[in-house]
Amino acid sequence: MRRRLVFAFLALALAAPAFGGTILFLGDSLTAGLGVGEGQAYPALIEKKIREKNLPFEVINAGISGDTTAGGLARLDWLLQKKIDVLVLALGANDGLRGLPITQTKANLQAIIDRVEAKNPQVKIVIAGMQIPPNMGGDYTAKFRQVFVELARENHAALIPFLLEGVGGHEDLNQADQIHPTAAGHQVVAENVWRVLEPLLTKSGS
Repeated sequence: MRRRLVFAFLALALAAPAFGGTILFLGDSLTAGLGVGEGQAYPALIEKKIREKNLPFEVINAGISGDTTAGGLARLDWLLQKKIDVLVLALGANDGLRGLPITQTKANLQAIIDRVEAKNPQVKIVIAGMQIPPNMGGDYTAKFRQVFVELARENHAALIPFLLEGVGGHEDLNQADQIHPTAAGHQVVAENVWRVLEPLLTKSGS
């Protein structure tokens, strides 16, 4: 009897659906991989890691060069025609570089989160922290950086403290504009993302 119970338990465990689905990377040129090959951008590198671990996830790279938080929000409904199970929200850098109002940037990012959660309340959210050069002024720079921390806390989301950690300011890991990572820089970015994302993918969907 005990053996039959063990076999029954194992059968149920094997039959239980694994957490999987679609990961949407919503971002700008950093996500799109401006200046590098499509397979060299960090979302493609994340997809490679997922395949190596045989995790049941599809990756969608929805990065568009020059995109702002308002632009991401405007095109979100089209992207949500497909069920999104994990959202990696990597927008905001262009808002900061243009000096757009921080309150509006935060409101746009929150609206994106709300709209995705309305479609799938079980979605897992990862927020990529952004930073900007100090030429916008110390007060603006500090408040901008804090927006991503606040959004992660308020939405119980996972936070990548700084998407370009270990890449920003390193000439050898950036293209001539010193803004966009080289292929080697994207490898570092992928590790920054994977460090936060992997634990979410290997947990149950509950």
